[in-house]
Amino acid sequence: MKKHIKTTSKILTLFFAFIGMLFTAVFIGMQFGLFNVQGSISDRNNFFTNGTTTPELPEDPCTDKNKTICAWNETPQWEVIKGGLTKDQKVITRVSVETGIPARLIASIVLPEQTRFFTSEREVFKRYFEPLKILGSLSQFSLGVSGIKQETAVQIEKYASNPTSPFYPGETIASLIAYKEGADHDKELFNRLTDAKNHYYSYLYTAIFIKEIEAQWQHAGFDISNNPGVIITLFNLGFQKSKPNQNPNIGGAGIKTGGKVYPYGELGAIFYTSSELVDTFPR
Repeated sequence: MKKHIKTTSKILTLFFAFIGMLFTAVFIGMQFGLFNVQGSISDRNNFFTNGTTTPELPEDPCTDKNKTICAWNETPQWEVIKGGLTKDQKVITRVSVETGIPARLIASIVLPEQTRFFTSEREVFKRYFEPLKILGSLSQFSLGVSGIKQETAVQIEKYASNPTSPFYPGETIASLIAYKEGADHDKELFNRLTDAKNHYYSYLYTAIFIKEIEAQWQHAGFDISNNPGVIITLFNLGFQKSKPNQNPNIGGAGIKTGGKVYPYGELGAIFYTSSELVDTFPR
């Protein structure tokens, strides 16, 4: 009997040690960018130059195994993203109320970023995210469920507290992302954007980015608040490519899903205007 208990104990110890090593390996891999999505900075920056370079991505299967080409919402990736967004409805709605940015627009930015993550890292998707129906938190270079880079988050913070900036989103925003006195800024910011249990700050920084971009364009005499495709494209390309003009294009990095390639902004806009999750995130 004692021998049996001892053997069982050893097996359990080895099992939990293996699980610990597995999750540690995943964590380290994400910290050092081993799970980074494909696509260079130049792929992101073709918005106003009428062209998008398509990164090489693995084939993305459809939910219907008899199909090799299908709509974005007929893929297993969409099923997972839909589940993750539904789980995060309350926090997305909270951010929407705090910032004035529609919850559906916030979700529309998350969709292409998560699609890109899941379709370029299919083994990670199948092993860790698909069974749990959760959203993935990206690497240290692209952080959180919407893939915000840390330097972009720093810019968001600076614009939020600078009334002279054309990106200034209004006086109510800076307090939402204020730090406690004595906080280690870089460490705290990283923790905010990579918190796998609470995506509040991922959505908050995403919403503030939108608000700042809209403010810049409004300041220049152009209202893009009703043009989700342009807003989503600009999120993908970043502040440096936001150049207010009368005829902005929808574009961004190419994302392959369901055997098709969509520009980042277009994929987000298609979701925004679709009937998917319209009860959860009304238009």
